[in-house]
Amino acid sequence: MINIFNEILFRPLINLLVFFYNVIPTHDVGLAIIALTVVIRLILWPLGQKGIKSQAALAKIQPEIEEIKKKYQGNKEGQAKALMELYSKNGINPLSGCLPIIIQIPVLIALWQVFLSGAKLETISGLYSFVAAPSNIQPVFLGLFDLTQRSVILAIVAGALQYFQAKMMMPTFAKASVNKPASAAGAPDFGQMMSKQMLYFAPILTIVISWSLPAALPLYWIVTTLATLAQQYWIKKRS
Repeated sequence: MINIFNEILFRPLINLLVFFYNVIPTHDVGLAIIALTVVIRLILWPLGQKGIKSQAALAKIQPEIEEIKKKYQGNKEGQAKALMELYSKNGINPLSGCLPIIIQIPVLIALWQVFLSGAKLETISGLYSFVAAPSNIQPVFLGLFDLTQRSVILAIVAGALQYFQAKMMMPTFAKASVNKPASAAGAPDFGQMMSKQMLYFAPILTIVISWSLPAALPLYWIVTTLATLAQQYWIKKRS
């Protein structure tokens, strides 16, 4: 299983990262990570677009979801069946929003293995024959951030962007709440409550995790979140 992970995910990612480092004129490993992230986001663009649309669609039917939960309270089987029928009726896959995040986990693990404990790219084995091994790598991004060390600044930026990403989705949930059926008036809107909690919890968690990791990881997450924000804005403008 480890060999499969190395050959299919870790090795191609590391080779692509070293390739970008070699071809970037300034040989800035941070810029190489950004280039790698852009490539990954382009590959995941269709999945990300589907996930964002799925989240918006789920928000629109949130009142109906709450009605089903209320109607089938204590009947898990009936509730699950009714929810699946509702999802099918609206063409929604509730798991599609999680897929891009799940796919990115191996990328984070690969970058972790490279930069954790001050690892240097030139010590990585398994480079392809057409990828030259750098003789020396300076892990400092823009002359400011040592990507093998923790960075509170990058951690805070990652958390702030996570907040703006969640905030961008909030208007959709608000519209769903306004359109709630009269029969549900006065009932607790657990979906909206949960989204408001995640609005603050997710950024705090992002900061804590990013602060505990080498700065290469929050840098990757910053670029990923910026790409997601751009994608969300693009989809909103088109819809």
